[in-house]
Amino acid sequence: MDKLRLDKYLWAIRIFKTRTQATAAIDDGKVKWNGATVKPSRLVAVGDCYTIKTPARRWTIQVTGLLHNRVAYEEALKNYTDMTTEEDKQINQYAGASFYTGKRISKTGHPTKKQRRDLDNFLGEDAGEDQ
Repeated sequence: MDKLRLDKYLWAIRIFKTRTQATAAIDDGKVKWNGATVKPSRLVAVGDCYTIKTPARRWTIQVTGLLHNRVAYEEALKNYTDMTTEEDKQINQYAGASFYTGKRISKTGHPTKKQRRDLDNFLGEDAGEDQ
């Protein structure tokens, strides 16, 4: 029987971008096995079912194969079964629609320099001249 740590498995199947992120999520209680929190060093076995919560979405996965190294996404899909409920999928869909892009929310705070220039051009004012 192969031995594989949980944090390495979640990284290998591309749930988390780095092993450090996987370990932090497990330590924070975001990964559960049969409703109980687990440690990053827990050994993964085929047939185990995990519930995973990330800022982007929620998963319920069942292990169907073990991966020791990170592989392409299409290959990673073959090593787990997504058993996420319809309710969680709807929450995931909403979370994806409200993704924060890093841009300033409209009509809050001061306008940007580009917005000020556009406003000055629209109003026909010369911003560079002193009056």
